[in-house]
Amino acid sequence: MGQKDAPKDLYHMVSIIFFILGLGTLLPWNFFITAIPYFLTRLTDSSSVVEEAENVTMLESRSASGNATVGPVARDEFNFSNWMTLLSQLPLLLFTLLNSFLYQWIPDRVRIVGSMLGILLLFILTTVLVKLDMTPQNFFSVTMATIWFINSFCAILQGSLFGLLGGMPQKYSSLFLSGQGMAGMLAAIAMLLSMASGVDPQTSALSYFVTPCIGTFISIVFYLILPHLEFAQYYITKKPEQSYELETKAELLQKEKNGDLNEPKKATVMVENGTPYGTVKEPEKASVFVVLRKIWMLALCIVLAFGATIAVFPAITASVQSSNTEGKWSVFFIPVCCFLLFNIMDWLGRSATSFVLWPGKDSKLLPLLVCLRFAFVPLFMLCNVPDHYYLRVVFGHDACFIVFMVLFAFSNGYFVSLTMCLAPRKVDTHECEMAGALMTFFLALGLSTGAGLSFLFKALL
Repeated sequence: MGQKDAPKDLYHMVSIIFFILGLGTLLPWNFFITAIPYFLTRLTDSSSVVEEAENVTMLESRSASGNATVGPVARDEFNFSNWMTLLSQLPLLLFTLLNSFLYQWIPDRVRIVGSMLGILLLFILTTVLVKLDMTPQNFFSVTMATIWFINSFCAILQGSLFGLLGGMPQKYSSLFLSGQGMAGMLAAIAMLLSMASGVDPQTSALSYFVTPCIGTFISIVFYLILPHLEFAQYYITKKPEQSYELETKAELLQKEKNGDLNEPKKATVMVENGTPYGTVKEPEKASVFVVLRKIWMLALCIVLAFGATIAVFPAITASVQSSNTEGKWSVFFIPVCCFLLFNIMDWLGRSATSFVLWPGKDSKLLPLLVCLRFAFVPLFMLCNVPDHYYLRVVFGHDACFIVFMVLFAFSNGYFVSLTMCLAPRKVDTHECEMAGALMTFFLALGLSTGAGLSFLFKALL
């Protein structure tokens, strides 16, 4: 049965579901980093949340406030931004390695639903903590444990969904990635709306964390609907049977053509989006070392690209203050110019690879351009970060920070997407899956490397 006989994606329901599932995989990371000012306030002020709410007017009047919804952006005594980044990325690296074993032991439906339920329960816990009066040390410990487990579930969820997408047409992988790109913008917009609502800081934080709870619940519902859609069943549930049927028919046709139905002839039909094409040799088994030898430069590039990004975002960029210490601009500076601007430009950078792939897969210029991104590290460190010890402020104006952020975020999205797109072009067809798995591992390695470097750069301020 060819692609023309496949059922239609009625009302684009499957498209919508994969977009929402993509958005759900990155909601936790983005909602936690966007709420850094809230966490810093809870960790700095030992008084209760109620007292914080009563004193919000006085707190907002302090100069250079980066988050009026929960009070001032105080000194990061716990190195919260650094630890949050590290404990977010280490589970990704760990479970990227363990996923191959989890796939064999646990069914994909159990992995996906179980992970989303775990994420939902942890978000509910985070929401409840808004109302609880805790000491900074206890709050820090509980929050760090939450971040570790929530990102462990996210790593399992993301890997499982990418496996699910393997049986779908390429269009649905693109929609899934677009949903991931929208997660950051949704988190930044949710923060801005909670700040602009005019309610007290406690209610603002409460409404902010309720949003990902609702989003995760919706993701669970839509995933449970997916197997009942005929279009999804055709590509996911029935794909192995279709492939076997096509291979059997091909063997019979080959025997008939040669006039010998008794002599076994081996023929394999490759299938693309449900449509058979050509007759080729039986696929070879890909070797990890052979594939790595072909893509090692691109793997290094993605490690460097994410390493440079996570080394300063958000550990240093979220600490930058506006040069205008009066008015509402100082209140919205970090949510708008750090988080919202980063996610918009990162998404545009990723989208740009749909139109241009430069430099090419064999270009020596690509690693050079990726390495040049480390120039953003000292540029952000010399911006208007309070409590400099070793460095002084050189780029104090808001416009400098905004220009740096635009170039920083766009180049991150572009080079990460570019390396992921070029990797399959460096290997043979039967090695593409192995190349994708290796690039995913090095992506996680880059994130973890950047998280480790963030401690060093924060200490050098």
